[in-house]
Amino acid sequence: MPKRIEVLVVDDSAYMRKVVSNLLQSDENIVVIDTARDGLDALEKIKSLKPAVVTLDVEMPRLDGLSALKRIMKECPTPVIMLSSLTQQGSDTTVKALTLGAVDFVGKPSGTISIDIHKVQEELIAKVKVAARAVVSNFRSSVMLGIQKSVVSSAPSSGVHPNKLVVIGSSTGGPNALQQVISRLPGNLPAAVLIVQHMPPAFTKSLAARLNDISELEVYEAQEGDELMNGRAYVAPGGYHMILRSKNLIGLNQDRPVHSVRPAVDVTLESAVDFYGPNTVGVILTGMGFDGSKGASLVKQAGGKMIVQDEATCVVYGMPRVVVEMGKADKVLPIQNIANEIVLILSLLKESDIHSI
Repeated sequence: MPKRIEVLVVDDSAYMRKVVSNLLQSDENIVVIDTARDGLDALEKIKSLKPAVVTLDVEMPRLDGLSALKRIMKECPTPVIMLSSLTQQGSDTTVKALTLGAVDFVGKPSGTISIDIHKVQEELIAKVKVAARAVVSNFRSSVMLGIQKSVVSSAPSSGVHPNKLVVIGSSTGGPNALQQVISRLPGNLPAAVLIVQHMPPAFTKSLAARLNDISELEVYEAQEGDELMNGRAYVAPGGYHMILRSKNLIGLNQDRPVHSVRPAVDVTLESAVDFYGPNTVGVILTGMGFDGSKGASLVKQAGGKMIVQDEATCVVYGMPRVVVEMGKADKVLPIQNIANEIVLILSLLKESDIHSI
């Protein structure tokens, strides 16, 4: 029988500690080895008990969830699942937690004390199982050293429609990886960037705002009819596939989920290839599953380029692994080198006449 996943449940509510523990232990492969009432209590118990996964509440006395998370990632890196409210403020905090190293999150259906937490039981168990396989030590450099912002002095290129397009796809561990890539891209990037992160509605707006704050690029949550411009990045909104309706016009739809997700990377890559062909650069970052693999084949078939995050810096080496095993990766790189490679590839692509496509 496989070893059970040992979990520490952290919440300032005794009721929530009990209910979350019961939900998790309804699965025969999970055991809650202890609970903690706040961040300081959690830190002590993580160091002594060494759980496989921690579920962490955001709002707690003495040491709140975000402050605790920073110390966990620095002092005793452990896979963390955040339990957060589904308000706008909650989504902002959750996205910050994901960029600081949390593997994933589960939204409390009705706020801090959720008597209907059982509604997310299946999601919680599934995410704990994924987190147990995650490699969170890869977060340490970005958390401890901070994000290295691009030092390129950029002449703004926004207002110019692109001849080249970058499509970045990510899932579990993606917000932190995206932060490390987007923050290193220059503001005068001679391309537009489409970002597809598996994430529910409301949270993608917070992600776009977070990326915009740390980047020379202008980063937006995409809307129907947005015009593509050089030096701008567009995040697919949760619940919508992001496509191109023309070479420079973004479209959104709620067609059926692909690989059980919407937005899906494959949908965006396929649409990008239709309009940008060999001037498409695909980037597949950390994530579970194989979304992006079909799109990678289409990019290569069209003469475009594919960059993949390497196993050593992935939290979950799923999506990138499939592209590599298919032989569709032009470059397999650590996360900190991907932005430079994007810039290099774009500089080598031949300019297409904007009127001829």
